[in-house]
Amino acid sequence: MEVILIKDVDNLGYANEIVNVRPGYANNFLIPQGYAKSATASAKKVLAENLKQRAHKDAKILADAEALAAKLAEVALILKAKAEEGRIFGSVTSADLAAALSDKGFEIDRKNIVLENIKKLGAYEAVVKLHKDVKATIKFDVIAEE
Repeated sequence: MEVILIKDVDNLGYANEIVNVRPGYANNFLIPQGYAKSATASAKKVLAENLKQRAHKDAKILADAEALAAKLAEVALILKAKAEEGRIFGSVTSADLAAALSDKGFEIDRKNIVLENIKKLGAYEAVVKLHKDVKATIKFDVIAEE
């Protein structure tokens, strides 16, 4: 069954894409939750017109995302955590990283930060999803609080 995604859905697609899914998934989850609508002929025509009008706006958004990715690549972050013998009490989360970026002047939603499970001191990398085509890599160090 073809549906038009209204919102981004992980492992399925981005907003305004036409995707094929199983009818049960579409009728029982995507459409009732507001993630998608049925891809009828008229809905496809409306989508095509909207995409044509939105093309130049998307180019500006993409350029802004690429500029932000370049700035984020230059940022050096240091996160402090309570630790003993190289092991952290708890873990470093995407919320901690988002707060550190906020202190540097970057407003990044924690949901857009992909981070491995960090339980030791050291140097790490995280991926920030800025746009469907733009991902930035942030390097940061986790050190012990004194």
